[in-house]
Amino acid sequence: MSTCIFCRIAAGEIPATILHQDDEVVAFSDLTPQAPFHALVIPKRHVSTLNDLASADDALVGRLVRVGATLAQERGYGVRGYRTVFNCNADAGQSVFHVHLHVLAGRSLTWPPG
Repeated sequence: MSTCIFCRIAAGEIPATILHQDDEVVAFSDLTPQAPFHALVIPKRHVSTLNDLASADDALVGRLVRVGATLAQERGYGVRGYRTVFNCNADAGQSVFHVHLHVLAGRSLTWPPG
């Protein structure tokens, strides 16, 4: 999708601080971090929301989560803790309609979230 900002980041058309990249996913630093460490992990293929995932995407979702966990662990947050969040649609806070996993760490995170 040429107008999707995350598709354009994945394609290298928009600069980002890339933290991980492989054949299926890209991870990059959030431009408006909500914690000292705040990464977004996205599929390279455009999927608008979690509602648009099919059972054939189960391995892709697992890949997003594993990459997020690896990023947090590599930065020393594995023991202290980190949060992973998927938002689905506007009322949940999704502002870019391309599935993405937030990985937040480096400060105490309260519950429930906002």
